[in-house]
Amino acid sequence: MRFSTRTRFWAVLLPLVFVHQALQAEIRETSVWWLPRNVNMFGHEIDFIFYVILGLTGVTSVAVFSVMIYFLVKYRARPGVPAIHSHGNNTLEVVWTTIPVFIFLALAIYGNEQWTQMRLRQPPADAIPVAVVGEQFGWNVRYPGPDGKLATMVASKVGKENPFGVDPADPAGADDFTTYNEVVFPVDRPIRLYLGSKDVIHAFYVPEFRLYQDMVPGRVYDFVWLKAEATGNFQLACNQLCGQGHYKMFGKLSVVPVAEYEAWAKGKAPVKVSAQETKTTAQVTVAER
Repeated sequence: MRFSTRTRFWAVLLPLVFVHQALQAEIRETSVWWLPRNVNMFGHEIDFIFYVILGLTGVTSVAVFSVMIYFLVKYRARPGVPAIHSHGNNTLEVVWTTIPVFIFLALAIYGNEQWTQMRLRQPPADAIPVAVVGEQFGWNVRYPGPDGKLATMVASKVGKENPFGVDPADPAGADDFTTYNEVVFPVDRPIRLYLGSKDVIHAFYVPEFRLYQDMVPGRVYDFVWLKAEATGNFQLACNQLCGQGHYKMFGKLSVVPVAEYEAWAKGKAPVKVSAQETKTTAQVTVAER
């Protein structure tokens, strides 16, 4: 069976139209046409430098293309008009080289200062420690119990049965509790993250936090911290292609009021059994026998 040229044309065009409309609907529904809202204390400076760079590149692009179009029109080939041969202008070259140098230096100095604040500055003493270990394909999360301390993570001890690489004998971990693909942070409280990977390279990525950190197996990243300034539900995604199931590696991240977080953590923490209760339970068991 032969199809006409017009039939083949519409057979190719219609699927493209439907795909385009579907993509447009997704953009309108999820509002991903611009930056997501920022909820991290460090995000303000990151957004500021983003807008500065966007403004500089935007103005430069308009200026460059405007001059280029002007010269294309003004010096176009015309009958009877001889070509002009220019050997350059040293003054102009010095000017348009010096200005970008100072702009790049300013951006580098400012960016380095913000990086120092986010990564090299020690988090506040009251920061809540939270361990997050990525694996194919999910997130293991460990929280401190009432003592506010996490068991020490050792990268060399990370394994299938011990994703956090903790020493079971470490008393600081006796009241720790864990979740899977569920992260809860209290609002307006600093959080110190201990990030690691159990198998391949993963990346801790939350767009609303303006936070991205690769996690390489064999290393614990303990210099990342944040403070959420607004409540809400977000998505923790892996931003490294970590295997065939990479597409489903996302976790639920919630920022809640402090009282709600404390109630949630209290309900998750293991029940501490006193020595007297243990002795009584043992005596009752023996009596029943």
